[in-house]
Amino acid sequence: MRRTRFSPSPTGLLHLGHARAACEAAARADPGQFLIRIEDIDRARCRPDFEAAIFEDLAWLGLDWQRPVWRQSDRLPAYDAALARLAGMGLTYPCRCSRGDIRAALSAPQEGAPVIGPDGVVYPGTCRGRAMAEAGPRDAIRLDMRRAIDRLGSLPAFLETGPCHPGRHQLTAEALLSHVGDVVLSRREFGTSYHLAVVVDDAAQGITEVTRGRDLFEATQIHVLLQAVLQLPQPSYWHHDLVRDSYGKRLAKRDDARAIRRYREDGLSPAQVRALAGV
Repeated sequence: MRRTRFSPSPTGLLHLGHARAACEAAARADPGQFLIRIEDIDRARCRPDFEAAIFEDLAWLGLDWQRPVWRQSDRLPAYDAALARLAGMGLTYPCRCSRGDIRAALSAPQEGAPVIGPDGVVYPGTCRGRAMAEAGPRDAIRLDMRRAIDRLGSLPAFLETGPCHPGRHQLTAEALLSHVGDVVLSRREFGTSYHLAVVVDDAAQGITEVTRGRDLFEATQIHVLLQAVLQLPQPSYWHHDLVRDSYGKRLAKRDDARAIRRYREDGLSPAQVRALAGV
């Protein structure tokens, strides 16, 4: 049984890239095994009208999904429990660094050019070594990547079945340390992070194949590592091509002119919008 999901954030209208992602995931699911999961941990930016528009636009495209729909805002206790497990293993530490602090630390001449990884700039480790007992209400919680690697000993691999990077991909300590680093597991304003929440929810919902854009391929190594440490089942992955504008730039929610809602208002049919999205 292949069980997939589409996980939009209700922070804006869905655009053609979302149509591509949703249709790809729905097409690969077995009957009745396509799920919608609302990623609404960013409470400051999420709006009920955008969530309502998500369901309306997806139904207009001809998609159907399993009910009830899960919302991450209802799942904070599950993320807290996973974070507590990681902390109990000694794999987390509190971080008080602001983005400005991190930029300043990385701008020192001896640091060289900052390395950009799937979670942004690779954290220089300023707060590494702080005990969880020191955590304050404004601290983020980070994964100590070196300790996580050492705990596993043998690193896992994952299966990519999509068109972008097909085959088995072996996680390596070198790549995780130099190009990923100590990722954030919980942000003070959200109560969790994308990486932790998506791993916990995919396991809880029995997702067997994660279908998403190729821009998230590099983040997969973070998710596979967390799955291994937390002893959660590992799905396979299908990363598809992105929908881009005429300049080759990936679409974002600010590209309102390419919103599904706008095409609907202009009189296009669902089949025409699907064709524009490449599905």
